[in-house]
Amino acid sequence: MITSWLPAGLVAALLLSCTSSNPATPHNPAKPALLVFYKTAGFRHESIPAGLLAIQQLGAEHGFTVDTTNNATRFTSDLLRPYGAVVFLNTTQDVLNPAQQTAFEQYIRAGKGFVGVHAATDTEYDWPWYNGLVGAYFSSHPAVQAATVRVVDKQHPATNFLPAAWPRTDEWYNFKSIRPDLTVLATLDETTYSGGTNGPTHPFAWYHTYDGGRAFYTAGGHTPECYSEPLFVRHLLGGIRYALGQP
Repeated sequence: MITSWLPAGLVAALLLSCTSSNPATPHNPAKPALLVFYKTAGFRHESIPAGLLAIQQLGAEHGFTVDTTNNATRFTSDLLRPYGAVVFLNTTQDVLNPAQQTAFEQYIRAGKGFVGVHAATDTEYDWPWYNGLVGAYFSSHPAVQAATVRVVDKQHPATNFLPAAWPRTDEWYNFKSIRPDLTVLATLDETTYSGGTNGPTHPFAWYHTYDGGRAFYTAGGHTPECYSEPLFVRHLLGGIRYALGQP
């Protein structure tokens, strides 16, 4: 979580690195390495800097290196190779060209991991392979409001600590093109808010193995406040650990 007691200099340094478009090579090859990609070609979420900062702090606290970029030229076989997983943090629309898409497909086929956060499902509608990886596409959403998430699988590190009923405030996505092979971890209770269209099994978070790799997705993460919400940040950490192949 982001904490208000961090020294001002450290906060400034972290925020500066969040906006860097060219991350350095992972500093310690012995540590698991994560690349957080946040390019947008459509709507740009104001929560992206808070999300970057939260994930960097998770890496510092839990022993994995975090690099961040909005530069799609990082998507080559050589430049992706050091990373155990890639996070698409509120990416939108068409963010990779065909050569970059091929490099990312090869990366996942090599046994690597993927984490999609919120608008990762509002990304690459014309790339069927990506639909298979992320698990669904965004369809619509109502206004930001409170709702209850129902945890249906407590065997995963992203949910094993959560209450069965998890009330929180976010922008609640409705989905289309939902893949049939997903293991749904949590659903959205449409009786607790207005504007849901996916019915009683409305998925909120899921994971699956895909084309040789591992993929996790959470629909949370629209507002900056999400990334100072302890349970949501721990939920995100569990998804990252799964994607990195950690217990």
